[in-house]
Amino acid sequence: MSDSRPSLTVSVEDYLKAIWTLAEASGNASTSAIAEALDVQPASVTGMVKRLAEAGFLTHTPYKGVALTEEGSREALRIIRRHRILETYLCTRLGYSWDDVHDEAERLEHAASDELIERMAQALEDPSYDPHGSPIPTAAGEIDQTRYPTLAEAGEGSFTVRSVGDDDPARLRYLDEQGIGPGRTIRVVDRAPFEGPITVRLRGDQGQPIGERIVLGFALAETIFVAPEAEN
Repeated sequence: MSDSRPSLTVSVEDYLKAIWTLAEASGNASTSAIAEALDVQPASVTGMVKRLAEAGFLTHTPYKGVALTEEGSREALRIIRRHRILETYLCTRLGYSWDDVHDEAERLEHAASDELIERMAQALEDPSYDPHGSPIPTAAGEIDQTRYPTLAEAGEGSFTVRSVGDDDPARLRYLDEQGIGPGRTIRVVDRAPFEGPITVRLRGDQGQPIGERIVLGFALAETIFVAPEAEN
């Protein structure tokens, strides 16, 4: 990567990243969802969407939301790569905890040069996932787009945690206290109906139960992405 391309403003980079993330999660990025994600007024989103469309970064269909163009996706993945490389470097090399790195990476991702990011990636031996289990786009703009169900959506049985939502430090600290994170195996032992709590238990390398039962609220379970143990 080089720094020869025109630089984008912090606001534009934030919009492109938010739109990509929303579309990846739900297949749609409405102006109201963008406003909520960025904590801005809907009127501000409308104006920015128009400018981004004129710049060729996205298309907007009334009542259906926005979709990134190829160029918009490329820029969004570039900033997502910066963010996740920074998170990984902060955790791995500087001793940050996984609940501290999100906000720090948010601040640094706009200032770091592409050369610095690539040197960090090389120092980390080109990691594929960040500390929260999210895939890191390659320098060429490729990314693992495998969709995993949340623990709230999954059925009974044993699962390997693939990733967790990284936008709430308190939630990450709680999961860490419970021993729940990417790569850990958990077994669902009970599900209360009507979006009630989900009870799980950690499992060891040989499948043996570890520790006490852990009761997770439905909203929390919606932020934990899992794969059936048999697939790993």
